[in-house]
Amino acid sequence: MNRHLQELIELSKLDKAIDDFNPIVENLQKKLDRRREKKEEIENSKEEIEKSIQELREKINSYENQIKVLKEQLENSAKKEKLVKSEKELKAIQTETELAKEKISFINEEIERLNKIIDNKLKELQELEEKLQKAKEDYEKFYSEYMERMEQIEKERRELFLKRDAKIRTIDQKILAFYEKIRLWSKNTAVVPVRKQACYGCYMKLNDSAYAEVIKSEEICTCHHCGRIIYVEPATAEV
Repeated sequence: MNRHLQELIELSKLDKAIDDFNPIVENLQKKLDRRREKKEEIENSKEEIEKSIQELREKINSYENQIKVLKEQLENSAKKEKLVKSEKELKAIQTETELAKEKISFINEEIERLNKIIDNKLKELQELEEKLQKAKEDYEKFYSEYMERMEQIEKERRELFLKRDAKIRTIDQKILAFYEKIRLWSKNTAVVPVRKQACYGCYMKLNDSAYAEVIKSEEICTCHHCGRIIYVEPATAEV
């Protein structure tokens, strides 16, 4: 096999091995992101419920202040009732008293209703707290695994990059530039084998003369259909 072609095949395998880490890293990142998003979603839900509980408690506090005012009003009405001199004034005070009592009764019912809502939200909050704790533990555990795996990947990547740097120093620069130009659009299929007389980049069949030229391996050959660098693996060459 042509020496330059052999070098390009080896370089192509190194480039593929380096790029093969990308989907692994992306998958790890997605898994980490899902765990972080789940944790943040629970945290946001918890924050919303806490805010809702605070608003309800403020509303209850406002109602309790209204009750204080109404009770003072009842006390004043009771005092006035003792001093009235006419039936008309007495009826007005009594009507005012009844209205105040109805308001107090309504407000008490509303406070009771809001307290029940708060109780339910506190239960929901407790459930979320438990879920959040589990989500945090899951995130932290996976994050530790993620960092360990990323460290290993970076180590393996560095080793491959060192091998690649050593390899490209031995390759003719014109041939390297030719390879890189093809790789811009073909990614990790710049150099592909020919199997069953077909290019394994575009899967188009080579004619007999083109295939015979590839088998000789005297020069770097490219696919007449797609332009990739092609070669025949020694074990598969059909002479």
